[in-house]
Parts: sequence; C-alpha cells; structure tokens
Amino acid sequence: MASGRERRGKRRAWNAGLAVVVILAAAAGAGAWYGSDQSIKVVHYGTSNTQVLAVHGDTVTLTRTPQSAKSGTYWLEWSGTYSMLGDVVSDAPGGITRKVLRGPPPSVGTPGFFGNVPPGDPKVAWGIDYTEIMVPTELGPAPAWYVPGDSTTWVVAVHGQNGRRKAELKILPVVHRLGLPFLDITYRNDEGAPPSSDGLLHLGDAEWRDLEAALRQAQTMGARRFILYGTSMGGQIVGQFLGRSPLAGLVDRVVMDAPMIDVRMTAEQGARNLHLPAFVAGLAGQVTEWRTGIDTDRLSLIRHPPRVRPPLLLIHTVPDTDHPIQEAHDLVATGRRLGWEIQFEPFAQGEHTEAWNVDRARYDHLVNRFLSQNAP
Repeated sequence: MASGRERRGKRRAWNAGLAVVVILAAAAGAGAWYGSDQSIKVVHYGTSNTQVLAVHGDTVTLTRTPQSAKSGTYWLEWSGTYSMLGDVVSDAPGGITRKVLRGPPPSVGTPGFFGNVPPGDPKVAWGIDYTEIMVPTELGPAPAWYVPGDSTTWVVAVHGQNGRRKAELKILPVVHRLGLPFLDITYRNDEGAPPSSDGLLHLGDAEWRDLEAALRQAQTMGARRFILYGTSMGGQIVGQFLGRSPLAGLVDRVVMDAPMIDVRMTAEQGARNLHLPAFVAGLAGQVTEWRTGIDTDRLSLIRHPPRVRPPLLLIHTVPDTDHPIQEAHDLVATGRRLGWEIQFEPFAQGEHTEAWNVDRARYDHLVNRFLSQNAP
C-alpha cells in the first residue's frame, strides 16, 4: 500500500502534468484565435513607415528598412501627395537612395509611407479621368471608381484582404490604352463601404455577392461582357463568383495576381510565418469557421474549382510568403486535369503582389497580350 508521501508525490506529478496540459491548450487556443484574426479581422491602415533623410536633384534618400531597400518601382506617400520611386541608386548604412520617377520630391525630414501600390485615385496615380459611382449591394451602397472606355467589355478589379481599391490601379494604364472600361470596386467592410453584420471578413464566401452587384450595376451602364482582375483575396472572391453567380457566364477572361487559391494552404503558410506548429493552422481554421459560419474547405479553387472556367492569366512571385506559390502550382495541375486554360507566369523576385513592382515591363506586356487576345 502506497505511503502518504508516495500519494502526495503522485498527486503533485499529476497536478504538474495537468498544469502543463492546460498551459499548452491555452497557448494553442491563443495561437488559433490569433491565426483566425489574421484571416478575418478587418484592419484599416494609415501610418508612416519611413522618413526622408536627404533630397538631391531627382533622388531621395530614405531611412533604410526592409521595405525601402527593395529593388523595383514603388511609391512614397506623404501629406496627401506622392512620388513614384525607381530602383535603388545607392545603399549606404542607414539610408537608401532612389530615383524620383514621377511627382515632386518630398522635403527633408518628411515622414511617409513606402508601399507597393499606387497612391490616391486614377487621376492622382496616372492622370486618368474617372467618376466615382455607388454600387447598390445587398448591405448598402459601396463606392467604385469608373474609368470609361469604348468597349462593351469591362474590366472589373477586386482588391485583396484589408486592402484598398488603389492597389488595383497597377493594371489601369494597360486597360486604358486598350480602350476597355475599368471598374475598381470596394466590398463589405472596406473604408466607405457597408460593414458586414459580424464586422469580419468572410474570405470570399460572402464578398463575391458584392462583385456580382458591381457587374449588375455595370450592365445598367452598358456593359455586356467582363474581364475580372483579382489580387490576393480578390482572386478568391473572383473564384467564388465564377462558381456561384448566375452572371459567371458573362466573364470572358480572368487575371489573378498572387491569389488566395486555397484558404487552408494560406493558413498553413501563416502558421509557418509565425513559427507556430502546423496543427495550429487547423485549429485557426476551426475558430474561423466558428466565428464566421463559413466552410473553409469550400474555399479551395483546387479541390472545388469554379463551374465556369474562362481563360486565366495567373501571375505569382516565387518568394511570396503570404500565399505560397505551391497554391498556384496546384491550381495549374487542376486546370490541366479539367482542360481549364491557365497561363501561369511566375516571377522569380518580389514579395506578395509585387510582380508589377519588380518587373513592370514584363507584367504590362503579359496583361496587354492576354487582354488583346480575341478582343471583342
């Protein structure tokens, strides 16, 4: 028979083991909730991330950060204005000097935001006239930028998770030269657009209906056919539209840039980025489903390809750490199996949605050629 000392020792061991289990469970739960937040929490941005150290002629020197040191074409925004900046001219300790390609140089000491998307609206970014229209969605009016053209085939652009419609303006110069009308939409939970009832993103599962509303509005303005352009989560929204909307048959072609092709694969990449165990991604998915009511398995264009599959130009940077390029490879394999025409164009450099930034000439050429094929 065990002595009192032995019983107390076993009890302490049991309590210690239980405490470890509770701590691990709490840590896993916290990680899962955090991972869920990364997927569905609405975030609006508006802060500076660099500072102007010097200005000499047509060059500007910025505080050296991982962002400001990137090669390629980017923008610096400050105090309601902007400069388009070219490649790095010199890289010295603490400072990155870049050439000013367009816009005025900022003053020394100016804090600004260095980013990979065009600033402002079509007029500010490219000098292209536009009209802001309101799209009547099921939740209320959502603003959209409309640039007219001389075709009845419209390009409709859909931005990504917690992004802004200005991110889609990279494609506008090519679209405008081709004479295609351009509609750059917002959707639920965007700034200026109506919120969802739960105030959370639904990763395309609900947002596709706002895209559908935009196409219906375009039809009242003369549109007959459509080309859809989706970046990041915007690609998933386009995919869900093609699978679920009665208007999907009106789409002639699709361009996707770094799309969220498979929500689970994206979540697994997010766990890797945060150095969390792989199983946390699964838990985060379950929390996401509990908080939103969506079926994350359904949000896979690989396992559940859309019923309408127009020709697709798929652009993706190899180093993308938000949506791993394996998603694109798997979608291409699905397309090959189904006879879905997918033109896959990987870019060797660039982070998430930065293919245009690292090689604008190639990007514009690909889009121009794809949109010109069998142009209506």
